[in-house]
Amino acid sequence: MKLRILTLTLTVAIAALAACGGGKDDAAAPAGAKVLNVFNWSDYIAEQTIPDFEKATGIKVRYDVFDSDEMVETKLLAGSTGYDLVVPSLSFLGRQIQAGVFLPLDKSKIPNLSRLDPKMLERIALQDPGNRFAVPYLWGTTGIGYNVDKVKQVFGDVGVAGSWDLVFKPENAARLKECGITVLDTPSELIPIALNYLGEDPHSFDPAVIAKAAALLKGVRPYIRNFHSSSYIDDLANGDVCVVVGWSGDIIQARERAAEADNGVHIAYSIPKEGAPQWFDMLAIPKDAKHADNAYAFINYLLRPEVAAANTNFVTYPNAVPES
Repeated sequence: MKLRILTLTLTVAIAALAACGGGKDDAAAPAGAKVLNVFNWSDYIAEQTIPDFEKATGIKVRYDVFDSDEMVETKLLAGSTGYDLVVPSLSFLGRQIQAGVFLPLDKSKIPNLSRLDPKMLERIALQDPGNRFAVPYLWGTTGIGYNVDKVKQVFGDVGVAGSWDLVFKPENAARLKECGITVLDTPSELIPIALNYLGEDPHSFDPAVIAKAAALLKGVRPYIRNFHSSSYIDDLANGDVCVVVGWSGDIIQARERAAEADNGVHIAYSIPKEGAPQWFDMLAIPKDAKHADNAYAFINYLLRPEVAAANTNFVTYPNAVPES
């Protein structure tokens, strides 16, 4: 899921990323080829969306996944991604636009733009003035997912899950060590969340202020089992961990998987009382795209109400198409 724009309008300064190599060798198909190279978040599209698009258009989709904003930004800043469509988070989009890594959208090739929520476009325009470079795909929040029974067993009730105290107070994290805590491997979200929790300016670029967030996270590090941005879905669903700092739709996916397995794991999601990030993930065409017209076709397809609804129902993240 990706500031992503935050409920608290949280942002964070992130060090410049080292450049790395571009996409796959087989991505170098002729510009007119019926090929589309996509780089998207893991577990972030309905199973039938791509096969149905391929059948409808004859365009073959080559699909790779990532699990952090930093990963996709590294490829974009390298200048040779090998991809025709990427899914960056809105929080990263502004500086990526300034770096000139995207093609301006030819909106005449995306007639379904008219289906997008105007109020959502207004919010996104704060990072992408005029909505010139990107289209909203899915959105969500970042909060706490937890195993209801295990948290209740440790603390007597689940009230503590309504606060970031659950994971940021060492005495609480220590009590959860045995049943397992997983935290997103996404500093761009964790640091502003931590700063806000400490009562500091989450927008701060001051190294001394950011160091306070680092110290907070360091204090609970011994009790965190894993830093990962995708594996926690199955880990939470299977009962292998009991608390996750994760993305809302992923937690709901975990809850649904546990219910389908009928394994006795009961999962809940909390937006802590101190505030939580709200984020948007975007569809954008890299400057080096070889098959931009195919990317436009896919974007337009994703904005069909029935397709947007299918994606939301599958990945459990809301979309930007009110008709869906």
